[in-house]
Amino acid sequence: MKQPPAYAIASVDHALRLATILQLEGSLSVADAAERLGVARSTAHRLLAMLVYRDFAVQDDTRLYRAGPVLELASHSQSAVSRLRQVALPHLRGLVDALGETVNLTVRTGGTARFIACVECDQALRVGSREGMVFPAHETTAGLLLLADLTDAELDSLHADAEAPAMDELHRELAKVRRNGFALNQGRSERGVVAVGVPVRSADGTAIAGVSVSMPSVRYDRRRLRPIVAILSAAAAALQHDLDG
Repeated sequence: MKQPPAYAIASVDHALRLATILQLEGSLSVADAAERLGVARSTAHRLLAMLVYRDFAVQDDTRLYRAGPVLELASHSQSAVSRLRQVALPHLRGLVDALGETVNLTVRTGGTARFIACVECDQALRVGSREGMVFPAHETTAGLLLLADLTDAELDSLHADAEAPAMDELHRELAKVRRNGFALNQGRSERGVVAVGVPVRSADGTAIAGVSVSMPSVRYDRRRLRPIVAILSAAAAALQHDLDG
């Protein structure tokens, strides 16, 4: 798992997070940006102004900011991710209340997994937000769930350059995920962290995202696995219902 640099620059991190939000989700107001980053509106305004200056953002006639020429994606892609995140957030907050741990929503693009939403718990020792970050899909809990939805041929095509022994192991792991209907990640992504996830499916049954809960390994009790999976599955089903609606 990626670790923050020893001398992180908060303003740069904030600007990059805003750029990611604009690219994936579409338009954003100054107030929205301030709320997402947890900063003052004046700070959010300065960050957005710099993104506009460097063509990472543009401001329209309604004073909303959207992705500029450097970041612009197809509008349907933005709206799909934005709607998924918007519909999912109440369910993620409910999961944090029920489980007392940090919860994430992740989508897959090719061989990578992107965290598009995170709600942190309020415990002093907790797993921090990964929102906006991208990792190899096979290294993340939700990424495994989404890879498990592929056929063997699709998986091999996606990892055409991977070594055969590594692919054999991945095939076995994904077969286990398919049988169980959930993924358990014990230190795979980050030492000292345990995560459990289930897929979120569209109306036709395709896995479109993964919802997962992450916790310090010192708080994980294997006897809680089945109850955790049940709570996650209920939330994923409710989210699917809301998306279909």
